[in-house]
Amino acid sequence: MRPKILLRTKAITKTVGLLISSLIFTTACQTQTPQVTQEVSLELPYEWASESGLMHCFPIENKLDARPVDKLVLPVAPGEDIWPIIQQGLAFDYVEHKAVQQQLNWYVKHPDYLKRVQQRSSRYLYHIVQILHEREVPMDIALLPIIESAYEPFAYSHGQASGLWQFIPMTGRRFKLEKNWWQDERRDVLESSVAAAKYLTYLHRYFDGDWQLAVAAYNAGEGNVRKAVRKNQRKGLPIDFFSLDLPKETTAYVPKLIALAEIFRNPEKYGIELQPIANKPYFEELTLQSQLDLAQAAKLIDVDVEEIYYLNSGLNRWATPPTSTYSFKVPMGKKQLLIDELAKLPASERVNWHRYTIRSGDSLGIIAEKFDSRVSLIKEVNNLKNHQIRAGKTLMIPTASAGGQAYAYSQKSRNNKRKARQPKNYQHKTTHIVKSGDSFWSLAKRYGQTPQIIAKWNAKAPKDTLRVGEKLVIWHKKPQNAFSREPTVRKIRYKVRKGDSLSLLASRFNVKVPQIVNWNPIDPKKHLQPGQRLTFYVDVNETL
Repeated sequence: MRPKILLRTKAITKTVGLLISSLIFTTACQTQTPQVTQEVSLELPYEWASESGLMHCFPIENKLDARPVDKLVLPVAPGEDIWPIIQQGLAFDYVEHKAVQQQLNWYVKHPDYLKRVQQRSSRYLYHIVQILHEREVPMDIALLPIIESAYEPFAYSHGQASGLWQFIPMTGRRFKLEKNWWQDERRDVLESSVAAAKYLTYLHRYFDGDWQLAVAAYNAGEGNVRKAVRKNQRKGLPIDFFSLDLPKETTAYVPKLIALAEIFRNPEKYGIELQPIANKPYFEELTLQSQLDLAQAAKLIDVDVEEIYYLNSGLNRWATPPTSTYSFKVPMGKKQLLIDELAKLPASERVNWHRYTIRSGDSLGIIAEKFDSRVSLIKEVNNLKNHQIRAGKTLMIPTASAGGQAYAYSQKSRNNKRKARQPKNYQHKTTHIVKSGDSFWSLAKRYGQTPQIIAKWNAKAPKDTLRVGEKLVIWHKKPQNAFSREPTVRKIRYKVRKGDSLSLLASRFNVKVPQIVNWNPIDPKKHLQPGQRLTFYVDVNETL
């Protein structure tokens, strides 16, 4: 029978509490603005490789996006480093097992990787340690984001997982992590860390105090682990983690955490250098009572917009949500400055407003796309009860105060960056404009690719819903004219003529009536009016 991990959670928690108490209250100095001096690639969590018939998962480097290495900006005095706190709270003992040894060997051979993930963690580690301590979760869990996201809050897997803890949408909803146009709390460091601690605590109880099984279930889901446990119970076999028949990724996932705990407990033994990270809060929070442009916030407190995004990594756009309850994070020492500056700035001036004159042929959808906004937001701001608008009237549109480059870490900019990257062995790019009924599965069949690869090219997951009119990148190994009947989708603006009807136009453009209705804010029960402008997305090769 294989040895089990020895757990000392409660005793360790008390020790950690004493150590944290003795160090926390000695911290009162301010931070400097981080100076980014180099960029590195984002490490994705897993690469599958076969060796002696066994599957492994090892961290790999994949140039999906360039991310700055976090520079350590807090001075670390003797006795103020956070690593002794974490080491005292480690509860996962080393296990002599082939899978653990393989993961350990990989980390020891890649010290630069461990250095980078430590540096990335420097903004967040203190705050995560506090959350784990308060909920009596072993400090080994502070190392889990190394496995999940390489401590990159903007990490997004093609299984729809997002953030440091890689929550999928369903689990995010389960733990009340809000996801809307303005923000995704799965990426918010504090909200997601609290949710991860809650989830792991629940799993720990669910599996009768076995942290190995709890961590395995965090990766594979409690249903899969429970099924494996019951299977062994029926056969009279042991039910410890290493005896269970679990998914291949999970069989490497827990050994990875055991290996990390061993390395961070005994770094000198393995030749690993722990990067000095202060046992001090990196950021502080204030509740905003109105929406705030991120570039304007950065200017008010004299920090980079990039830093604002990394501290408020749950934000999707150029501003905070239009709510009076958003908890905004700023570097330590900047909170009072922002409060003072905002006191001088009326709420109406904290975001830019554009007075837009409606043109003939405009729709709310077209206007929203033009200003990177949403139809619902424009309706709300302008007190519109429906989609009807008139040429010559004006609308007030909240807009970004700075150019697009200032918001390089907004969801739109990050996605565009990824979509612009040319994948290896693909030289030719075309653009597909999404039509009603399109899915990654139908596009894969149409373009001779897999749903997974098309989703990856477009910074999405195969199960993501596609929006009509959305532009997708399709890459080809051969020139476009080498494909037979290659679809050429174009956006067409059409002016309704006398005698036109939805069915007639559907036939003319080789589309369906529901598609026309979906593309345009029109009532299918009403007649089209001459002069009315409609938008179509058509394949010009198939249009009559």
